[in-house]
Amino acid sequence: MTALPVSPWRVSMTTIRAVKAETPGVTTYDLSFDDPAAGYSFLPGQFNMLYLPGIGESAISMSSDAAEPGKLRHTVRAVGNVTRAMERLLTGDKIGVRGPFGTSWPVEQSRGNDVIVAAGGLGLAPLRPAIYHLIRHRSSYGRVTVLYGARSPADLLYTDEYEAWHSAGLDVQVTVDVGSADWQGSIGFVTTLLSRVPLEPTRTDVFTCGPEVMMRFIASGAVNRGIAAGRVFVSLERNMNCAVGLCGHCQFGSEFVCKDGPVFPFDRVRRLMHVENI
Repeated sequence: MTALPVSPWRVSMTTIRAVKAETPGVTTYDLSFDDPAAGYSFLPGQFNMLYLPGIGESAISMSSDAAEPGKLRHTVRAVGNVTRAMERLLTGDKIGVRGPFGTSWPVEQSRGNDVIVAAGGLGLAPLRPAIYHLIRHRSSYGRVTVLYGARSPADLLYTDEYEAWHSAGLDVQVTVDVGSADWQGSIGFVTTLLSRVPLEPTRTDVFTCGPEVMMRFIASGAVNRGIAAGRVFVSLERNMNCAVGLCGHCQFGSEFVCKDGPVFPFDRVRRLMHVENI
């Protein structure tokens, strides 16, 4: 299911209400619409085009609760002209928003099933709305497991929320590639955590987002454990300029990541994800 704006070209202005440094080079921006009658809503897994006048746009997934669309939140890594310019913004500054765009995590389709949420690095941000949904409707799902990995403890996102997720009935497992002197948690790749999760393949869905190599291993690992490839969902990242499939910058084989994704069932993109540098 995809919720499209009335006009895909309409830019709504927002005001930054809070700025939070998450990890080195990664910042979360809380936004509110200047026109509260804009009627904005989104689905977990969708993205917006964030617009800075005179600089450009950048496609950024929502990382807030879809049940509270008026409290829009984006977690952004500074890697390009637009996102580096955003690093200089302060509370009270303006950001244009165009969206929402793209496909979403199949949270409704997964009702009654066990769900494994597997994230790597910044990939936890697009999955956080799905986590909020699973918590809000916890009784509608079976076992819910969150597997999250980052390069180091300093690179872990949203560390102040893990306990609340656990208290809400989620099995939260966190690992890092390289530990620190005070790190007492797991060390290793997030893909290793999946092999330890007890699961019933016929009633388990997997949502995964992170570096593409990580998603390939998570998806392949899930399939090797008997989960159908159509029940494994990946969120792809490509250079999305128009967000409506016109410019072709995000073409992925016959698919356009902006409008056919970013969330795809693994069986639909499995062949392409195993081709280097597509």
